Amino acid sequence: MKPPVAKRIPYFHEIHGDRRQDEYHWLRDREDPEVIKYLEDENRYHKAIMRPLKDQVEIIFNKLVERIPEKEEDVPVQNGPYFYYSRNEKEKQYPIYARKRAASRDELATAPEEIILDVNELAKDDGYLSVTTWRVSPDHRFLAYLENRDGTDRYTLYIKNLKTGELLPDTISNVYIYSSVEWDHAGEYIFYVTVDETQRPYRLWRHKIGTDPEEDELIYEEADPTFMLFIFRSQSGKFIFVTSHANTTTEVRLIDAESPLSPLRLVEKRRKGIEYDVEHWGDDLLILTNEGAKNFQIQRCPLSNLEERDNLFEYNENRYFQYLYPFRRGLVIAGRENGLTQVWIYKNNKLVRLNWDEPIYTVSVVDGQSYDADEVLIQYESLLTPKTTFGINLETLEKTCLQVAPVSGEYDPSLYEQKQLWAEANDGVKIPYFIVSRKGALDSGPAPLILYAYGSYGENLDPYFSPYRLPVLDQGVVFAYAQVRGGSEMGRQWYEDGKMQKKKNTFTDFIAVAKDLIKRGFTTPELLAARGGSAGGLLVGAVANMAGDLFKVIIPEVPFVDVINTMLDENLPLTTLEWDEWGDPRKPEDYFYIKSYSPYDNVKAKAYPHMYVTAGLNDPRVGYWEPAKWVARLRALKTDDNILVLKTNMGAGHFGSSGRYNQLREEAECYAFLLDKLGVVFE
Repeated sequence: MKPPVAKRIPYFHEIHGDRRQDEYHWLRDREDPEVIKYLEDENRYHKAIMRPLKDQVEIIFNKLVERIPEKEEDVPVQNGPYFYYSRNEKEKQYPIYARKRAASRDELATAPEEIILDVNELAKDDGYLSVTTWRVSPDHRFLAYLENRDGTDRYTLYIKNLKTGELLPDTISNVYIYSSVEWDHAGEYIFYVTVDETQRPYRLWRHKIGTDPEEDELIYEEADPTFMLFIFRSQSGKFIFVTSHANTTTEVRLIDAESPLSPLRLVEKRRKGIEYDVEHWGDDLLILTNEGAKNFQIQRCPLSNLEERDNLFEYNENRYFQYLYPFRRGLVIAGRENGLTQVWIYKNNKLVRLNWDEPIYTVSVVDGQSYDADEVLIQYESLLTPKTTFGINLETLEKTCLQVAPVSGEYDPSLYEQKQLWAEANDGVKIPYFIVSRKGALDSGPAPLILYAYGSYGENLDPYFSPYRLPVLDQGVVFAYAQVRGGSEMGRQWYEDGKMQKKKNTFTDFIAVAKDLIKRGFTTPELLAARGGSAGGLLVGAVANMAGDLFKVIIPEVPFVDVINTMLDENLPLTTLEWDEWGDPRKPEDYFYIKSYSPYDNVKAKAYPHMYVTAGLNDPRVGYWEPAKWVARLRALKTDDNILVLKTNMGAGHFGSSGRYNQLREEAECYAFLLDKLGVVFE
């Protein structure tokens, strides 16, 4: 079967005296039957290409499924008289949320389980289903949760009576996907955030349980289109924080959860470039701010005077503080140091960092813990160590291992190895990256290798354990993870050096890591794959243009590749919010810089690697037309015979199919394509 050929319709964009051709502009109109036909033609071509790999897909899928444990259960988190947790059963697609009433963790083994939400029961068919935020009222009477069935960021809020199991008639639509629902202290009111026509969260509402949502009161609107609106409950439960957030600026207001009808209280007026987060601790607010501290410092201010500021302890440029978790008996801080995630405990005017046995790891604090807890739950993992939950005694700082996530099938960590290595970028900066492999995989010469990266928004790519990586490792494939600039792995400056007018550092860092892997003899261009999703899809898309000859195959998943056109369209979701990340192309200097790397605008008549591109028809973050247009232009211009496929999920959005079995099948398809091109065959 020959690949589809998209028709070319003359269309031009003109700005700043520059005229750009966009012959596939017509693919943006999803109401046009020809657009849907083209996407379906591409899907048929994808199926035709995958047909010879059908047996490999099934083998890989079954090997991934074999790694699903019979039962997975999170460590229960205490909240008042209950311990709350989620669990998965092997044959089921979705999680089950439950609780047990117990006075202590020692009683959990014999306490009866109460299922509060079985997502599998909500999934009536094989269609898309996403359940995100779930919040139990402080009096434990009600469960609020968000549900979506089309892959957009528009969710519906449902409220369930946990005593009767019935849904209240208080159904509310158009609620944002996350950080958008919180209860007042008495469980009489619920606050929620709705989205505008571009799916930007911008309005905060107050709803009284048992009343008509049409009567809900709008209590705040974020009018600036470059800001998003979120709400968070304080660790203590005393406040709800109403946070207006742009990429480089923050403004926070307080709602007294014990007095939900009282007016909002402003913590500090927004100032461009100043970011801050707020928590409550005793009689004070804690302010985590970048003012005068690039890697953020912690200030204390009394609730009686929000203008008063006092540093909790001396600022240290080598520590990057990111999250605060106040407990009655101590303050827990999460952040980064030496390129790795870290957790510190602050009490009695002393700051103590928790230490771990492995040189490479990721550590985080479990959300939703009680302010009065004596023990804080910490999750730890590495490329070799499954997710392990520790209890840290806040008095003694003693660690107790509470659970090691089960790994189905045979797993002996001594058969694998992990390394941290460094590559030198064009400007001399050392770029860290991790590799994980089966022991001996690199001893007999170059190996097939998959290189991942993200590198945007300050998001980090930290070492993590995946049981689904093991079957591929056992085939001698090596995984590498590049911590390129644009993330914040090495601190805030690392992020700033990979955005705006420095965005190309992200791409050249990735290329430097690829070259380093080849130079060390770990792999060759014939054995090297690149993979990235969303902004990571932009990364590997840009690299395909800049240095495609380094790779045999590239996997751009829901890739942000039509950067210049998207950043010029203020009517699209997220566009105005993104100007602080990519630049504002209404300004000539930003326009021409973005144009110089935008993958769609830089396709050339040259050879490209094999490519497996994905899209979601309902994707609000990266419009389906971006990968569709890009693939169409690549088909028209590329000079090679390498395979190029586009798979569009016609019933989902940015995150692909819902349900873990559906997701594993998609992963098996992607692996089958990728590994086939690297010459790896599963037996």
